[in-house]
Amino acid sequence: IPGVLESPEIRIWETSPNALNGTAIRRQLSLFFKKGDKTIEVNILMYLPQSVGKVPVFLAYNLSGNHTVANDPDIRLTDSWVSDDPSVGIINNRVTEQSRGADSNSWPLESIIQSGYGLVTVYYGDIDPDKNDFSDGIEPLFYTGGQTEPKPDEWGSVAAWAWGLSRVMDYLEKDELIDASKVAVMGHSQLGKAALWAGASDQRFAMVISNESGCCGAALSKRIFGETVQIINSKFPHWFCTNFKRYNNNEDQLPFDQHMLLAAIAPRPLYISSAENDRDSDPRGEFLSAKYASAVYQLFGKTGLPVGEMPQLNSPVMGTIGYHIRSGKHDLTNYDWQQYLKFADRYLK
Repeated sequence: IPGVLESPEIRIWETSPNALNGTAIRRQLSLFFKKGDKTIEVNILMYLPQSVGKVPVFLAYNLSGNHTVANDPDIRLTDSWVSDDPSVGIINNRVTEQSRGADSNSWPLESIIQSGYGLVTVYYGDIDPDKNDFSDGIEPLFYTGGQTEPKPDEWGSVAAWAWGLSRVMDYLEKDELIDASKVAVMGHSQLGKAALWAGASDQRFAMVISNESGCCGAALSKRIFGETVQIINSKFPHWFCTNFKRYNNNEDQLPFDQHMLLAAIAPRPLYISSAENDRDSDPRGEFLSAKYASAVYQLFGKTGLPVGEMPQLNSPVMGTIGYHIRSGKHDLTNYDWQQYLKFADRYLK
């Protein structure tokens, strides 16, 4: 990360005590990051259980805007660039009313609230739009001397998204409704990669959850299975620093592998999940990474992963490292959330 910004301006738009049919508190606010003539607005949406005390929360990015998480007409629509999806009315990289609740199946808000947790979510494109263009995300606020893109050894988008999670955590430490000592950072797919990096680099996160993060996330790169370093760097050249491209078709020369990233989260609880038909994410490579990271957890007197062999489908295992492989495809499902809630009950309650 190439520098430090001044603390953002915080603007709370609303706090509604009777959201989700009167079962939850909804809070919406923005963080405004400014430098020179550039301003980035990061919109935060919270659903919290109605509680007299501070509550534990899951902090997670969403893929297409806060308004897609729930079919709630009061959620602010994002002005940020969003990947096109005409099936839900996202056209010319702009969202419409039609996309409200479009991804609600990935966010079982009622279950989360009933279990005593809150959800804090942010559209990841508010920090950095997911395209090979470093002109309109957070990066230009750090540029110096006519710079137009990060230097070869500076961050790509995944590190920028992880940075954004830490900046939201800065705010959560100040919010009177949140127990900032019990924040689980989680993410799906490329956002699982960001959650792992955020958890490894910021020890304030009490728990880290990676949902099918695959290559350059939880999966071992040196297995060269499914999506490889070369494929990731070719399809998504903005995700990692330019120097990482030296390892395209050259994984054997990597001075590290992903189990070291997972081990950097020790001794805090860590959950890794896979899906049977998500071959690109290399489920076995994700399991083995968790298994090898366990040695560092054991140095801290923790269990790590409680099994030596990959479990059967839909048979979660939970030590201080949890793991499951479920039926189905690359997705964030209610089944996944059921396991994360059980895991949180063990370590955050």
